Amino acid sequence: MTATSTFRTGHVGLNVTDLDRSLGFYRDLLGFEVLSEGKEEGRRFALLGRAGQLSLTLWQQADGAFAPDRAGLHHLAFAVDTIEEVKAYESELRAYGVEFAYEGIVAHGEGAASGGIFFHDPDGIRLEISAPLGTDRAPAPSAAPTCGFF
Repeated sequence: MTATSTFRTGHVGLNVTDLDRSLGFYRDLLGFEVLSEGKEEGRRFALLGRAGQLSLTLWQQADGAFAPDRAGLHHLAFAVDTIEEVKAYESELRAYGVEFAYEGIVAHGEGAASGGIFFHDPDGIRLEISAPLGTDRAPAPSAAPTCGFF
């Protein structure tokens, strides 16, 4: 099939162990709004978005934490326009006690202008918030690329 300009990611679905805990994280810390929620026991879920546009679905159907050594999601990246926005998220996430993959803002690669923060949600899913510019003086992790290997 030929690619068209209408083909794009619709939303991402994540399995979580505790919907209430994950809702608090994604809604209160990352600013997602709850568009819809299923509360039936054994079928709990939440549709999250911004400005009414669905972007993330949380499904309470996981028995354990995220396993980075299994096929599937590597990490989920969110983009913002400025490095100041990344810094604001970093401050709020640190105050909440979120686990970070790297100390502070890191560049996507040595000398790259783009980069951001890498951290984990309550189930250990690796998340990123990055900006296209502003990290050219930030260090790049030497053990692995920021978006690559864990």
